[in-house]
Amino acid sequence: MSDLDQDQYWMQRALELARRGIAVTSPNPAVGCVILDRDGHVAGEGWHEYDLLDHAEVVALKAAQQHARGGTAYVTLEPCNHTGRTGPCTEALIAAGLRRVVAATIDPNPAVAGHGLDRLREAGIEVALGVCQAEGRRLNEGFARWSQHRRPLVLMKVAMTLDGRIAPPPGEHNLHQPYWITSEAARLAVQPLRWQADAALTGVDTVLADDPLLTDRSGLRRRRPLLRVVLDSALRMPLDSKMVATAHNDLVIFTVSNDMHRIDELRTRGVRVEVLPAEAGRVPLANVLDQLGEEGILTLLTETGTRLNTALLAGGLVDRVHLFVSPQIMGSDAVPAFRGMAHPIHMAEVEVERYGNDLGLCSLLKDPWPQAET
Repeated sequence: MSDLDQDQYWMQRALELARRGIAVTSPNPAVGCVILDRDGHVAGEGWHEYDLLDHAEVVALKAAQQHARGGTAYVTLEPCNHTGRTGPCTEALIAAGLRRVVAATIDPNPAVAGHGLDRLREAGIEVALGVCQAEGRRLNEGFARWSQHRRPLVLMKVAMTLDGRIAPPPGEHNLHQPYWITSEAARLAVQPLRWQADAALTGVDTVLADDPLLTDRSGLRRRRPLLRVVLDSALRMPLDSKMVATAHNDLVIFTVSNDMHRIDELRTRGVRVEVLPAEAGRVPLANVLDQLGEEGILTLLTETGTRLNTALLAGGLVDRVHLFVSPQIMGSDAVPAFRGMAHPIHMAEVEVERYGNDLGLCSLLKDPWPQAET
């Protein structure tokens, strides 16, 4: 096995470990680490969980103990070189006597951004950067967006027909009942997206039409409940909706209405209501993202209707789009996924998955990672 092949092999293992931290690291990144001893044998492994404090490198070093000396560490994200909730991982790696550190990618956090690797080099440790970089970056796109701009990564999910329709013509299906465009297999694929997100957003029109729960039903472990976000300019949210009925510190409504009676009715049912200044009579989307970012929301999944789908895309607010496409044609009278786009949106490097007869199309629209490599 060549040196490059070996680096890729062990970095894949580190990425596997890092994925164990999905949904339990936010607002920190998901990171995995593998430490080999001087003979190339595994001496320690670890991944980060927010509530357990220790970063992946420290977990792996504690497992490796003295066997780390003269060895190699494979870590999916550049080791930090600053003191936060814990001390710098760079100093722990240096003190352990490692000979070499291999990182998948730099840390997008401007407080780190290459400084960690510089510190390791200064200490005489050999550094390699960029092994399995694309996978390392994909794992922490939300952290990359948030750490630089204090806004969540926006992942837009849309289930639609071949002709771009998301619901039958008005009046042809019962309100408050979901109308499934895609198959059960495609709908199940949405649950991992919710599991990996910190929050899910919809509009009140979708609530009025479908009465969704918008919960994470993956059954997988997460550190904090999925925050359910509803945009509702005029506070039309039904008090008997499923979302209000199940609210438990996990439902927030953004509005521009100052109807205090209605606000109090919602708040007494456990719903948080945030009143924002109106923008053309609507809830200002940029302000919503700013506030969610302040609350440490790294990834926001949007499951919205025509108006919000269009507004989010037209506003350049969507980072990644995931379309679930059903092989059916509804015709021009059905509800469109998008309407009145001033400019086309181009999807590059599209990932394609099959869910029975349905297709999943996923593409990154805006790369959240810094372009300059250190």
